[in-house]
Amino acid sequence: MKEKITEHSIQLFDKKGFTVTSIQDIVESIGVTKGTFYYYFSSKEELLMEIHLRYIDDLLTKQMKILDDHGKTFKEKLFSIIHLSILDIKKQGASAKVFFREMRHLSPESLDKINPKRDQYRFNIENLINEGIASGELRASLNVPIVTFGILGITNWSYQWFNPEGSIDDHQLAEIFTEMVFKGIEV
Repeated sequence: MKEKITEHSIQLFDKKGFTVTSIQDIVESIGVTKGTFYYYFSSKEELLMEIHLRYIDDLLTKQMKILDDHGKTFKEKLFSIIHLSILDIKKQGASAKVFFREMRHLSPESLDKINPKRDQYRFNIENLINEGIASGELRASLNVPIVTFGILGITNWSYQWFNPEGSIDDHQLAEIFTEMVFKGIEV
């Protein structure tokens, strides 16, 4: 039931927004009582935190698999991380939208749990870029944090406009983004 509440909430938060969606809307969408909701979650904000944690934990797990693949080159890993971000938005469209769009509704206490994980995702990309610099594949003069924010900006914002059923697919979009990044930072 907890999963059902979470999934229906994601759909409602995506469609209506977090602030407009009431607990009553959530329970009516699955035909249960508010008591059922409160059995699993103490508040709507706790539910939002759960959605955020689930999304970022899954993303970090997938990112670590890419980074731990010693058979991939630096460039292949960076492509895979860019593709992961886009593919995850495609596969988990509503969750991705809620993750990126509704973060502002989390309490400082919830953000204290989520922000270190979001930061870790970013730091992992920074470390990868530093590896590219150390191997001579990237210019040593790069401002690594800014390049990382640039990569995150182009990938994370795609939830707003990317249509997986459109003229290009997630793999093609990742190729375009990767080429755009490398043409600007390759040696």
